[in-house]
Amino acid sequence: MVKTRQELDLEYENGGFIPDAQSYADAWEAASAAFREAHAGEYDVAYGENPRAKFDLIRPEGTPKGLFVFVHGGYWLQRHKDDWTCFGEGAFSAGWAIAHPGYPLAPDARISEITTHIAQAVTALAARVDGPIVLAGHSAGGHLVARMAMAGVLPKDVADRLSHVLSISPVSDLRPLIPLTMNDTLRLDAAEAKAESPVLGKPLDVPVTVVVGAQERPVFLDQARWLSEAWGAKQMILPGRHHFDVIDGLRDADSPMMKAALG
Repeated sequence: MVKTRQELDLEYENGGFIPDAQSYADAWEAASAAFREAHAGEYDVAYGENPRAKFDLIRPEGTPKGLFVFVHGGYWLQRHKDDWTCFGEGAFSAGWAIAHPGYPLAPDARISEITTHIAQAVTALAARVDGPIVLAGHSAGGHLVARMAMAGVLPKDVADRLSHVLSISPVSDLRPLIPLTMNDTLRLDAAEAKAESPVLGKPLDVPVTVVVGAQERPVFLDQARWLSEAWGAKQMILPGRHHFDVIDGLRDADSPMMKAALG
């Protein structure tokens, strides 16, 4: 039976299936504001001309062990870098410099243009912090960090510094998004969906861990598995976690995902 557009939309709906979903976003925003208040950093540094092309960079005391970059999700349609600062806490406590890049959203930018912006942000950040680079991203951010792990996206000298990519609940195959209502805004066509799908490309020689919550929507379990299988990457399925709390481990340097990412 052919599914209706509404049925397809529901497959990629997260908040409607998580009790008190808004409370998670409220908590992220409050914790992130408190973290920024408590730590001096380089905030709202422009890396491009778009008003959202800015990043935050917070350094630990002493010489950083490396650079940890978190790329937020929101289906390339919503959210802001300031909502997610707290998810650098684990790496920061372990002695890493942490960064949160913003990026333009659809419809002002196509997904391919957002990918270019994240590459520009990572390149600009790499020039500020020496050492290994760990990239982590959630949902659409999981897609974007996976794209950074593919040939020709980052400059070679920056790509050579990647030590781990943590793709959390990623959208790894964009082709299923074409019939969805959100694509009225994303404007994905077949060519862009193919070019921007990590599952259809090959990764660099970089360790990649794909993380997903065991209680996520079935399609996100599929998307994570597809990327893991296509890339031969380690997959970590976190028991009891859904799409909004699967990232909590980023705040704890001793969590399984952070131990995998930081080594």
